[in-house]
Amino acid sequence: MSFGNSVQFKVYQQFEKNIVPVSYEELEAKAKERLEAKPYYYVAASAGAEVTAKQNNKAFEKWQIVPRMLCDTSTRDLSIELFGKKLSYPVLLAPVGVQSIVHPEGELATARAAAAMEVPFIASTASTYSLEKVAAEMGHGQRWYQLYWSNDREIAASMVKRAEGAGYGAIVITLDTPMMAWREKDIEHAYLPFLEGEGIGNYLSDPVFCSRLEKSPNEDMKSAIMLWARVFGNPTLTWNDLEFIKGQTSLPILLKGILHPEDAKLAVEHGVDGIVVSNHGGRQVDGAIAAIDALPEVVDAVQGNIPVLMDSGIRRGSDILKALALGARAVLVGRPYMYGLALAGEEGVKQVLRNLIADFDLTLALSGKRSIEELSRELLKIM
Repeated sequence: MSFGNSVQFKVYQQFEKNIVPVSYEELEAKAKERLEAKPYYYVAASAGAEVTAKQNNKAFEKWQIVPRMLCDTSTRDLSIELFGKKLSYPVLLAPVGVQSIVHPEGELATARAAAAMEVPFIASTASTYSLEKVAAEMGHGQRWYQLYWSNDREIAASMVKRAEGAGYGAIVITLDTPMMAWREKDIEHAYLPFLEGEGIGNYLSDPVFCSRLEKSPNEDMKSAIMLWARVFGNPTLTWNDLEFIKGQTSLPILLKGILHPEDAKLAVEHGVDGIVVSNHGGRQVDGAIAAIDALPEVVDAVQGNIPVLMDSGIRRGSDILKALALGARAVLVGRPYMYGLALAGEEGVKQVLRNLIADFDLTLALSGKRSIEELSRELLKIM
């Protein structure tokens, strides 16, 4: 029995209970009820008027599936290979920072859920818990590390080396956040959780960062927070700076935040190993192109030289199928699992993943396909 059929059977026979809402809209609404306004909007809101955030979801609608009939789809293979490792599903958990604002166990609960579901977790630089603690929760589970490149390059190098030492399998450099965008809800609430000491666990445990302090964070947390505020962003970076990070690690390096096909070509020219097409869920540039609309041109630009992944707007199984048919090798999921975390911790994250993967598996089968390799743009029609 394939994944989706198995989930259906267990739910309908009441062998498994639904502990979080199945629909994304209800999931978000329940999380809003559960959380206080400040943390809820920190996760849910985006930049400016949130036009791009809305378009990330809306844009999927114009890519419509044209199912094929009389195809034997009784068994399916959802696995893919990335950087020499087999993934059970073409899904990863996107790097989301400061998860402790929605659940006290934050990234630790998410890490355990990801490992249990055989879904790689991309741990954020902006985690409340250190990358080593996250790794310890995952055991042999696959994990990548997302880097916010500090304006103190030795701190950035230290974090990359720590990630490699802790068993992370790739480095994902987020390019679209050299500074934080104008996020109206966060401004309205005067809320930046990092200034309350949350989301800076990787800094507080970093030897290079701590060497810049006169006293340890335990002795003087205020000074540590102020140092974080000074070193977090780096708007001076250029393509030439990639050589420095490449020199710090033997791990594959992916660039997250690529939307323009010329940037995709530059990524290939500068020897990176992968791209994540992303507009940060609409949180950085309001009015930016929807990620799914940017995906085909980026895929064409890299000409198969490196894998292209995609995030920003993945809400259901059909979204996953459309992204893969347009050339993405895998997708990253963000807000849905954060709402699952807020409502039910580790088990909530697991169930959000269960539902997404089951939905994708059944949509794949009902579209007449048995594996990721069978997907192509021929399955879609743009309306």
